[in-house]
Amino acid sequence: MPTPLQEKWPAVDGATFKQAMSLLAAPLTVVTTRDAQGQPWGFTASAVTSVSLDPPLVLVGIAHTSSCHEALTQVPEFVINVLGDEHRDLAGRFATSGVDRFAGAPLEEWPNSPGLPHVPDALALRCALADRITLGDHDLLVGQVLDVRLEGSDRPLLWYQRAFRTAT
Repeated sequence: MPTPLQEKWPAVDGATFKQAMSLLAAPLTVVTTRDAQGQPWGFTASAVTSVSLDPPLVLVGIAHTSSCHEALTQVPEFVINVLGDEHRDLAGRFATSGVDRFAGAPLEEWPNSPGLPHVPDALALRCALADRITLGDHDLLVGQVLDVRLEGSDRPLLWYQRAFRTAT
Protein backbone atom coordinates (compact mmCIF):
# COMPACT_ATOMS: atom_id res chain seq x y z
CA MET A 1 0.00 0.00 0.00
CA PRO A 2 1.54 3.35 -0.98
CA THR A 3 2.32 5.92 1.66
CA PRO A 4 0.91 9.47 1.34
CA LEU A 5 4.30 10.64 0.06
CA GLN A 6 4.40 7.91 -2.58
CA GLU A 7 0.91 8.84 -3.73
CA LYS A 8 1.96 12.47 -4.20
CA TRP A 9 5.37 11.83 -5.80
CA PRO A 10 6.55 8.61 -7.41
CA ALA A 11 9.71 7.38 -5.72
CA VAL A 12 12.83 5.99 -7.33
CA ASP A 13 13.50 2.35 -6.53
CA GLY A 14 15.52 1.49 -3.43
CA ALA A 15 18.56 0.14 -5.31
CA THR A 16 18.94 3.32 -7.37
CA PHE A 17 18.54 5.49 -4.29
CA LYS A 18 21.12 3.41 -2.39
CA GLN A 19 23.58 3.75 -5.28
CA ALA A 20 23.07 7.53 -5.42
CA MET A 21 23.59 7.89 -1.65
CA SER A 22 26.79 5.80 -1.83
CA LEU A 23 28.26 8.65 -3.89
CA LEU A 24 27.56 11.17 -1.13
CA ALA A 25 30.50 11.11 1.30
CA ALA A 26 29.34 11.13 4.91
CA PRO A 27 31.19 11.33 8.22
CA LEU A 28 31.15 8.15 10.27
CA THR A 29 30.07 8.20 13.87
CA VAL A 30 29.37 5.72 16.62
CA VAL A 31 26.26 6.62 18.60
CA THR A 32 26.35 5.27 22.16
CA THR A 33 24.07 5.19 25.20
CA ARG A 34 23.15 3.13 28.24
CA ASP A 35 19.58 2.06 29.00
CA ALA A 36 17.76 2.21 32.34
CA GLN A 37 18.94 -1.34 33.16
CA GLY A 38 22.58 -0.33 32.64
CA GLN A 39 23.01 -2.12 29.29
CA PRO A 40 25.26 -0.24 26.83
CA TRP A 41 24.03 0.21 23.26
CA GLY A 42 25.66 1.63 20.18
CA PHE A 43 25.74 1.59 16.40
CA THR A 44 27.71 3.07 13.52
CA ALA A 45 25.83 5.92 11.84
CA SER A 46 26.52 8.04 8.79
CA ALA A 47 23.13 9.81 8.86
CA VAL A 48 24.10 12.57 11.30
CA THR A 49 23.80 16.30 10.75
CA SER A 50 23.47 19.61 12.56
CA VAL A 51 19.96 21.08 12.70
CA SER A 52 20.08 24.31 14.71
CA LEU A 53 22.55 26.63 16.42
CA ASP A 54 20.10 28.12 18.90
CA PRO A 55 19.43 25.81 20.61
CA PRO A 56 22.24 23.50 19.40
CA LEU A 57 20.47 20.51 17.84
CA VAL A 58 21.71 17.50 15.88
CA LEU A 59 19.87 14.74 14.05
CA VAL A 60 20.69 11.02 13.91
CA GLY A 61 18.88 8.53 11.68
CA ILE A 62 18.30 5.01 13.04
CA ALA A 63 16.64 2.16 11.15
CA HIS A 64 13.58 0.54 12.69
CA THR A 65 15.37 -2.81 12.21
CA SER A 66 18.47 -1.78 14.21
CA SER A 67 19.13 -3.85 17.32
CA CYS A 68 19.65 -0.50 19.11
CA HIS A 69 16.40 1.08 17.92
CA GLU A 70 14.32 0.51 21.05
CA ALA A 71 17.10 1.56 23.42
CA LEU A 72 18.08 4.70 21.51
CA THR A 73 14.51 5.89 21.16
CA GLN A 74 13.80 5.49 24.89
CA VAL A 75 16.91 6.87 26.63
CA PRO A 76 17.20 10.43 27.93
CA GLU A 77 20.76 10.91 26.61
CA PHE A 78 23.12 9.61 23.93
CA VAL A 79 26.58 10.45 22.59
CA ILE A 80 27.58 11.01 18.98
CA ASN A 81 31.25 10.05 18.61
CA VAL A 82 32.74 11.47 15.39
CA LEU A 83 35.33 8.97 14.18
CA GLY A 84 38.77 9.46 12.69
CA ASP A 85 40.79 7.16 10.45
CA GLU A 86 42.27 5.49 13.54
CA HIS A 87 38.75 4.26 14.48
CA ARG A 88 38.16 1.99 11.45
CA ASP A 89 38.02 -1.17 13.58
CA LEU A 90 35.59 0.46 16.01
CA ALA A 91 33.34 1.62 13.14
CA GLY A 92 33.33 -1.91 11.73
CA ARG A 93 32.57 -3.50 15.09
CA PHE A 94 29.62 -1.16 15.82
CA ALA A 95 28.26 -1.79 12.31
CA THR A 96 28.29 -5.58 12.78
CA SER A 97 25.17 -7.43 13.91
CA GLY A 98 25.26 -10.27 16.41
CA VAL A 99 28.51 -9.33 18.19
CA ASP A 100 29.22 -7.75 21.56
CA ARG A 101 30.08 -4.31 20.22
CA PHE A 102 31.40 -3.16 23.59
CA ALA A 103 33.75 -6.11 24.29
CA GLY A 104 37.24 -4.62 24.42
CA ALA A 105 36.07 -1.32 22.92
CA PRO A 106 38.17 1.66 24.04
CA LEU A 107 35.29 3.52 25.68
CA GLU A 108 35.10 5.62 28.83
CA GLU A 109 32.24 7.05 30.89
CA TRP A 110 31.29 10.65 30.22
CA PRO A 111 32.28 12.86 33.17
CA ASN A 112 29.22 13.93 35.20
CA SER A 113 27.03 11.42 33.30
CA PRO A 114 27.93 8.12 34.94
CA GLY A 115 27.63 5.15 32.66
CA LEU A 116 27.23 7.11 29.41
CA PRO A 117 29.90 5.58 27.14
CA HIS A 118 31.97 7.63 24.71
CA VAL A 119 35.13 7.25 22.61
CA PRO A 120 37.77 9.22 24.55
CA ASP A 121 39.93 10.23 21.57
CA ALA A 122 37.07 11.30 19.29
CA LEU A 123 35.08 14.48 18.90
CA ALA A 124 31.98 13.72 20.96
CA LEU A 125 28.61 15.39 21.49
CA ARG A 126 26.55 14.47 24.55
CA CYS A 127 22.89 14.98 23.68
CA ALA A 128 19.52 14.93 25.39
CA LEU A 129 16.84 13.25 23.29
CA ALA A 130 14.68 16.25 22.35
CA ASP A 131 12.41 14.66 19.75
CA ARG A 132 11.83 11.55 17.67
CA ILE A 133 10.35 11.74 14.19
CA THR A 134 9.28 8.63 12.31
CA LEU A 135 9.78 8.81 8.55
CA GLY A 136 9.83 5.78 6.27
CA ASP A 137 11.89 2.92 7.68
CA HIS A 138 13.89 5.15 10.06
CA ASP A 139 13.39 7.29 13.13
CA LEU A 140 15.13 10.64 13.26
CA LEU A 141 16.45 11.34 16.73
CA VAL A 142 16.83 15.04 17.46
CA GLY A 143 19.37 15.65 20.19
CA GLN A 144 19.96 18.86 22.07
CA VAL A 145 23.72 19.16 22.53
CA LEU A 146 24.50 19.41 26.24
CA ASP A 147 28.27 19.05 26.17
CA VAL A 148 31.09 18.67 23.65
CA ARG A 149 34.51 17.03 23.81
CA LEU A 150 36.69 18.59 21.12
CA GLU A 151 39.36 15.89 21.01
CA GLY A 152 39.39 14.34 17.61
CA SER A 153 41.26 13.31 14.54
CA ASP A 154 42.54 15.54 11.80
CA ARG A 155 41.82 12.64 9.43
CA PRO A 156 38.03 12.10 9.53
CA LEU A 157 36.64 8.66 8.74
CA LEU A 158 34.09 8.81 5.92
CA TRP A 159 31.59 6.42 4.35
CA TYR A 160 31.85 6.67 0.56
CA GLN A 161 30.98 4.13 -2.15
CA ARG A 162 30.05 1.61 0.60
CA ALA A 163 33.55 1.63 2.12
CA PHE A 164 35.54 3.40 4.82
CA ARG A 165 37.57 6.29 3.37
CA THR A 166 39.70 9.09 4.73
CA ALA A 167 39.85 12.68 3.57
CA THR A 168 43.33 13.49 2.26
